[in-house]
Amino acid sequence: MEQPKDPRSAKEYIAGLMERAREAQKIADTYDQERVDKLSTAIAWDIVKDGPAQEIAKLAFEESRMGNYESKYAKLMNKIKGAVRDLKGVKTVGVIECDEEKKIVKIAKPVGVIGAVVPCTNPEATPVLKAMNAIKGRNAVIFSPHPRTKRTNTLIVNKMRETLKKYGAPEDLFIPIEEPSLEITNELMRQCDLIIATGGAGMVKASYSSGKPAYGVGVGNAVVVVDESADLKDAAHKIMLSKTFDLATSCSAENSLVIQENIYEDMLKHLEDEGGYLVSAKEKEMLQETMWQNGLLNREIVAQPAQKIADLAGIQIPADKKFIMVEETGVGPDYPFSGEKLSVVVTIYKYREFAEAIEKVNSITGYQGSGHSCGIHSFNEEHIMEFSLNTKTSRVMVRQPQCLSNSGSWTNGMPITLTLSCGTWGENITTENIYWKHYVNVTWVSIPFEAEIPSDEELFGELMNH
Repeated sequence: MEQPKDPRSAKEYIAGLMERAREAQKIADTYDQERVDKLSTAIAWDIVKDGPAQEIAKLAFEESRMGNYESKYAKLMNKIKGAVRDLKGVKTVGVIECDEEKKIVKIAKPVGVIGAVVPCTNPEATPVLKAMNAIKGRNAVIFSPHPRTKRTNTLIVNKMRETLKKYGAPEDLFIPIEEPSLEITNELMRQCDLIIATGGAGMVKASYSSGKPAYGVGVGNAVVVVDESADLKDAAHKIMLSKTFDLATSCSAENSLVIQENIYEDMLKHLEDEGGYLVSAKEKEMLQETMWQNGLLNREIVAQPAQKIADLAGIQIPADKKFIMVEETGVGPDYPFSGEKLSVVVTIYKYREFAEAIEKVNSITGYQGSGHSCGIHSFNEEHIMEFSLNTKTSRVMVRQPQCLSNSGSWTNGMPITLTLSCGTWGENITTENIYWKHYVNVTWVSIPFEAEIPSDEELFGELMNH
């Protein structure tokens, strides 16, 4: 499929895709709940059964040159199967809720044609999850990938098209953009009915400027507190699992740890036992010069093994080290390690009083990562609640591996997704994980009922005396 060379041809190209998608969506609009349930589950099964998931994970790793095959395969298996669990029994067609007391009936209807922006950091599971949610709501989707992982996207979408054909549904419910460009993606966002944008800040901002409704994500840079009540060995192990999963392609991975001073040295020892390498002051300078060039994060270090990052920085680290630790005190542009790193590098801070820990978390996420995620390893219920009440993020993960939990897992109640919105803190419209409910329109049917209008005394009480 030839890539358009000018804005007019991009407009015509997307218009052609939209016409195909709209014709397919008209047919899906007639499907009942049983039909969409079957299609959504079949799409998942045809990816996770023997063969396809391995093929997709292999190509995603080779094409993106980020992360590792094992994590990408695990992501496909766990996220897709988890989404099947989340979608089972969920009503998305016709009447989905009745409130007998308020006499409200809610009816779910499709949003139409969705423009799905797919990042190169998570090119393997993102299209499948979006497709499952979309078909559950009787929608069509046009997938626009990052150019770096366009072949992975086409492979996945074509496999899902085969599933649609096998079950008698229009293949054009899912359409891949095979030769993506910024121009084409922007045009898709202008013409579709709803944008679900997972990707970098620039792309998300463009989605909000397109003139069409959009669900976007915010910048990551998750911060995790470890207090004196924590199980240090367990906390260190979970931090390692999250920080090294797919070599930190996820912006949800722990970017900074804020550790209580009385357990600081013990916690560092546990982290070292889990494969962490603590750099010296000189090595920190060398690492910083390598990781940021001209004020920008060096792409060569993104989602790369610790050994490669160390080699690029001219640092020698033992062969068994999995991630790199950097001690820091400051926050902001003059302290780049306080920002998002998209790498197996974690910044370590120390705190004395718990209020200081909360202040540090808000300072770090205020610099980068407003509204996204934070976490705490603690068994102190007062600390957990104080932390949750006073941090400015959409998600607080308690005693969990950050990037393996905030997007949903088998062991928590977070909706499974790879699109994490960040509320007004992160310039997003919602604080929720984006899942099936965001893929449908809901009509409210209101029926009148007999009601006794309350008196002013009942409504205003003692205020009437002032």
